[in-house]
Amino acid sequence: MDFDRLVPVIRQLALEAGERIMQVYDGPDFEVKSKGDASPVTEADEAADALISAGLRAAFPDVVLITEEQAASHGLRAKTFLIVDPLDGTKEFVQRRGDFTVNIAYVQDGVPLRGVVYAPAQKRLFYTLPDGSAVEESLADGALRPIRVAVPDNGALMVVASKSHRDQATEDYIGKYQVRDSRSAGSSLKFCLVATGEADLYPRLGRTMEWDTAAGDAVLRGAGGQVVRFDDHSPLAYGKDGWDNPFFIALAPGVVLK
Repeated sequence: MDFDRLVPVIRQLALEAGERIMQVYDGPDFEVKSKGDASPVTEADEAADALISAGLRAAFPDVVLITEEQAASHGLRAKTFLIVDPLDGTKEFVQRRGDFTVNIAYVQDGVPLRGVVYAPAQKRLFYTLPDGSAVEESLADGALRPIRVAVPDNGALMVVASKSHRDQATEDYIGKYQVRDSRSAGSSLKFCLVATGEADLYPRLGRTMEWDTAAGDAVLRGAGGQVVRFDDHSPLAYGKDGWDNPFFIALAPGVVLK
């Protein structure tokens, strides 16, 4: 893959998808449907998916495309693929809480090498550059700010956890650490908060799919962070049968895991 070509394409598609999503978000009431797994889907999910899929297939016709909103793609298998969640955090979108993102990532041999996460309601855009480093782009002036994980203080950690899935198991796990402050956030934005140093630790003790995590994982890796399995602390891998993730922990290196 030519990353000098890939990065501008996925960045632009994320911005365009975000604009389409916000047209629905800021408009009159929209219909909320239920998918087969009872999760919500809206016209914003579908419109963003159509836009991103068309753009990726035109630019990279030979690369397998996996996208949440196209069930037919879930049966595909490849070592190299693009993976998309056109609107991650639909629950936040429906409740107009603002913590939703557009996720696009490129995976090779189980590793998300490049990705973009765009939170249009918050006007925050994170992505990996062609060289693999991570930045946050100012939408006001286009300035790029290199982002890097914090050096954690294990006696006073900053923790971020899911807003919609913050259950007792998660609270019990966080309770094993010395925590200075804790916040809740939706969608893949949590990976980006670790990537920028706004948090040190993000545990996820709940079901996620690879399209939920790949782009945020790529940005966090580019910022010097890591995502590991909850059970054995090995790196979270991609391209798994069924696209389900195990429980995982995203962290800044230096956090002593419990």
